[in-house]
Amino acid sequence: MSRNTVEVFYRFLALGCVSFGGPAAHLGYFHKAFVQKLQWLDEAGYARLIALSQFLPGPGSSQVGFALGLRRAGLLGGVAAFVGFTLPSFVLLYLLAVGVFDYASGSTFDGVIQGLKLFAVVVVADASYSMFKSFCSEKRAITIAVVTAVTLLIIPSLITQMLVLLLAAAVGIFIGKQSTAHTPHGKISYLPLVLFFLLLLGFPFIAGYSQWLGMANDFYYSGSFVFGGGHVVLPLLQQTLGDTVATDRFLLGYAAAQAVPGPMFTLATFLGAEMSPVSPWIGAFIATLAIFLPGFLLVLGLQDSWESLAAKPRISGAVWGINAAVVGLLISALYQPVFVSAVDSSLAMAAAITGFFALRSLKSPILLLILAFALFGVVT
Repeated sequence: MSRNTVEVFYRFLALGCVSFGGPAAHLGYFHKAFVQKLQWLDEAGYARLIALSQFLPGPGSSQVGFALGLRRAGLLGGVAAFVGFTLPSFVLLYLLAVGVFDYASGSTFDGVIQGLKLFAVVVVADASYSMFKSFCSEKRAITIAVVTAVTLLIIPSLITQMLVLLLAAAVGIFIGKQSTAHTPHGKISYLPLVLFFLLLLGFPFIAGYSQWLGMANDFYYSGSFVFGGGHVVLPLLQQTLGDTVATDRFLLGYAAAQAVPGPMFTLATFLGAEMSPVSPWIGAFIATLAIFLPGFLLVLGLQDSWESLAAKPRISGAVWGINAAVVGLLISALYQPVFVSAVDSSLAMAAAITGFFALRSLKSPILLLILAFALFGVVT
């Protein structure tokens, strides 16, 4: 292992221990560390990596970190960046799933869980509002978002999700906002892209042979269709896993993923361990690897050519349509399972409204809000 690879690992491990605040904050940490301080790349190069992460499905900030590791130390550097940045949250969510923190059992622990479920309402509402402002600035996009939300509320299923995303992409090709920029053609790496599609299309045929292949299929599918950031993984996983994980535990893991540093996609760590009570470590490992892998394969395949692809009118139009549909997807998830599982009284609704105001308008720190909602759950 080269010195550069070791450096990539410990730099990202240090950031993985302190990077609270979600994907946008992670990008800020990366900019300060790798552009301003270490000068691994310039401002323009970093901006291109961020744009790439927005263009592709997958965990945006983790894809940027993976690409930074690739630039610094090749494929091993990319892997080192992923492992270092993800390891702290992986460990914390795994410990939560296997019950290490259940010592505070009884009414106190139940109250903390209820408070964190209510905090999830605030976070998803904030994400829905932010993405609506970003992706639904015109009537056509708003229409796609509304139709998506209504369809998923009336016919909630994984098949419905897949169909509305594909339909939104098709609509975007013909009526979406299309790029007119001209950029030089870059080189596509076909092997990672072929592997991406082989796994996406092949996993369903072998999923029934073992519990682990079935789990890999579920999480790989979710990681392949998460456009719009980590929050969108909630509705995708909720529909994909169905009744495999109890709603209360699902929302506990989602809220906890907000509380720990590092990527939100480590919700998969919690869920994988939860789904594998006999071998929770194996389940956590497979679920985590499977949900991150699609985004990393796409980065490997398209990092040198994405600008020319994104500038193609039909592709940019399809991405426009998918982004609008993702807003509707998140709005439907805000109601089911998040809202109906957490808001059971007028007092809880008042707390959710107050929390949304504190997060959106007062810019209150995430950790402060987590503590406040945990306390609220205990005392009520």
